[in-house]
Order: sequence, then C-alpha cells, then structure tokens
Amino acid sequence: METKRLTKNEVDEAISFINNGELVSFPTETVYGLGALATNESAVKKVYVAKGRPSDNPLIVHLASSEDIFKYIDSYPNYLMDLMEKFWPGPLTIILPLKEKTFSSAVTGGLKTCAFRVPDNDLAKELIKGSGPLVAPSSNTSGKPSPTTANHVLDDLSGKIAAVLDGGETKVGVESTVIDLSEENSVLILRPGQISRADICEVVPKNIKVTFDKHLVKEDEIPKAPGMKYKHYSPETKVIMLKRDENLPEAIINFNGLKIGLLANDELIEKIKNKEIAYYSLGSKKDAKEAANHLFAGLRELDKQGLDLIIAETIPDNDGLGKAYMNRLKKAAGGTFFENE
Repeated sequence: METKRLTKNEVDEAISFINNGELVSFPTETVYGLGALATNESAVKKVYVAKGRPSDNPLIVHLASSEDIFKYIDSYPNYLMDLMEKFWPGPLTIILPLKEKTFSSAVTGGLKTCAFRVPDNDLAKELIKGSGPLVAPSSNTSGKPSPTTANHVLDDLSGKIAAVLDGGETKVGVESTVIDLSEENSVLILRPGQISRADICEVVPKNIKVTFDKHLVKEDEIPKAPGMKYKHYSPETKVIMLKRDENLPEAIINFNGLKIGLLANDELIEKIKNKEIAYYSLGSKKDAKEAANHLFAGLRELDKQGLDLIIAETIPDNDGLGKAYMNRLKKAAGGTFFENE
C-alpha cells in the first residue's frame, strides 16, 4: 500500500478514505492521530494491526463538537457541561459510562466506559465533520515516541495506512490530559497533559475530589486510558534521565566510549557543544511548554543518529506540562536516572 501525503486542501480525499474503511493520520493540537471510523469495527481493528497495538488498550473517540457526546454516553455528572465549555475543543479527554451497543469492544477494550475528546485543530474538525466520530490513537508504532509531524508518521507507518493529512507541526507536542468521570463525586486524572489539575479544580464543584491515578495496572487488567499499562514513548536507543544539570560532566565521563546524545535546554547544550556529543534542543531553560513541545521530536531525531545512549534533561515535575513531560520521559527511560549521590 502506498501512503499518500495529503495537503490541507485535500481533506475530501481523506474523508473518502475514512468512509471506505481505511486509516488516515491527521493532525490535532497535541500529536498526530491515526483515524478510523469509530462505528466501523473492521476499520478500528486495522488500527491495532497498523500500530502493533495490544487489543485491550482502549481508544479515544474524537468528536466534531461537544454536543455530539450525548449521542453516546449513558450518564454524566452535572459539571460535565462546565468542563466541556471550558476545555473543548482542546486537549482534554473525558471518560464516561457508555450507552449499550454504541461502539464495539475494539473501541472500548471491552469496558463499559469510553473516552471522548474534541480536538482543537481545524483540519481535524473538518475531517470528523465529513466522516463521523473517529478513534485516533497516536500515529506511531506502538511503544515509540508519538508523532508531532507528518514525517514522523511516515517514518513509522508508511505503507501501512492509506494517507497522512499534513497539517504541519503540532502545537502542544504531548497527548491530552485524560480524566475519568465514571465514578460518582470524583475526577481521576489518568494521564497528565497540558490541562492541569489546578485548571480542572477551578471548574468542578469544591466538594469533588480531583486526584491523580497512582495504581499500577495489573497484567490481567484492562487499562481505562492509553499509556497506563504498556511500554510507551521509547526510542530504540537507550534513554537515561539527568536528575540535575550539574551532573552532566560526570555523566559524560561515566559513559566515555559510548556515542552519546543530549536532549536538553539551550543553556546546557552550550556547555558541551565543543564535545563529540549529538544534541537536540528543548528550547529555553526549564520551560515546560517548550520542553513538552520538543520531547518526542527530540527523541526521534536522536534515535536516527546511531547513538548508544540518550541523556535527557528533567524539569520540575509540577502540574500541567511539567508533569506531562516527566510522565512521558520517565516511561521513555524506563524510570532510569543518572545522578551523583
């Protein structure tokens, strides 16, 4: 199969592919999603094959507008409307109880809940309006860094999908915040993203607990959201995290003889530019927005350079994009730090 690269003026062709049961990658504000018609079970199953994704890993259904969600959900808290008004379209995914016989188990992983969001991207909304609700996990080989450009998609999925709709580089760079509203009087954050816990707390009633999910998903347990159970965001090259910037010289000495790449801020890169080390900039020093936007692209670019090791800078694990960046980086590095004790 030849994968076509479509321009923003060729959305109708992308819609035709989708309606014929094919897969089309498209840009959202977060990362590129791999679109298949959510109501077409055979098309949804193609997503798992193309990505090499475990079949019990549920998918997020992308809608064209907030009002569309009421066609599919069984019940919801009264503050759902406030959350949608504040954050949709945008990088917030909401899990809710699903009406019976709405989507196949290929979409839900066999759960009675489903995850929904409305992307904040004009091409994405035009595509969904012309086709219908789309499942759209990230357009990468399962377990690898998510794609933030059409080229990243083609690196992983060329020949496996019908087309990629090229909308340029995505704005956010990490996937949406995922919250679970299926339990009464509770908002559980299953995956951190740009929309922070503080942002959510400003919208929901004061008596509603907003907490981060901390339980480990067991081998025989179906995760409620992507990124909770399986290996994610990892390049082929081994990644290790630099806990403190001042440890970099020692890390370089420690790994002498290895081909090293550095994923870090501009200031830290300036200190090692004369050394035989590859590097990719995360932007200004400790800027969570820039770091999150460049993380996946940096991991992908350094992974192409035949390195033995990627040393990646950490940033403060605060709410919002700082927490989102560290969530992805820790998974990419398997939780491994280099630090001078």
